[in-house]
Amino acid sequence: MNKLSKQDAWALLARYTETPALQKHALQVAAAMEHFAHLAGPGEDPEVWWAAGLLHDLDYEKYPEEHCKKSEELMRAAGLDEVYIRAMLCHGYGLVTDTKPESRLEKTLYTVDELTGLINAACLVRPSKSVLDLEVKSVKKKFKDKAFAAGVNREVIRKGCEMLGVSLDDVIRETIEGLKEHAEEVGLKGSAVL
Repeated sequence: MNKLSKQDAWALLARYTETPALQKHALQVAAAMEHFAHLAGPGEDPEVWWAAGLLHDLDYEKYPEEHCKKSEELMRAAGLDEVYIRAMLCHGYGLVTDTKPESRLEKTLYTVDELTGLINAACLVRPSKSVLDLEVKSVKKKFKDKAFAAGVNREVIRKGCEMLGVSLDDVIRETIEGLKEHAEEVGLKGSAVL
């Protein structure tokens, strides 16, 4: 496998994504993916999962109407390994692509992409603006409130949990943990003091 370094993955992202909010989302998904790679066991490479998470929306800022299709083109032109291309295509499964998630990495990316968006929004309405003091029950409450972060596709998160064979509570808990591990880097440290 032709593995991307974190520096090369970031350089590629920065070439096509300049908006701080989109960069922050990419970093949040990458942090969650890295955490889930550790949970998946010794056969999985956290750096590969991190880069797959970072690059999942590579084309979104510059080519939103060609989302995922343009990313595939850009990734192939950059010589990226198929593992990154498939993961990116899978995150759009049923929405903009027909590439069904099969590997643990692909199913995880499909699930946590939307979930990190919900968690980010949940953090921003907290007094501390932090993930460090965020609890699963708070996220579950926001998950049930369809008016909150209305752009977050709850059905994708539900389907992803089913694909993974993991409960929604557990996926939320571990996604929060992944974001906590990189709270400052992903812009969710806020003012929480623990």
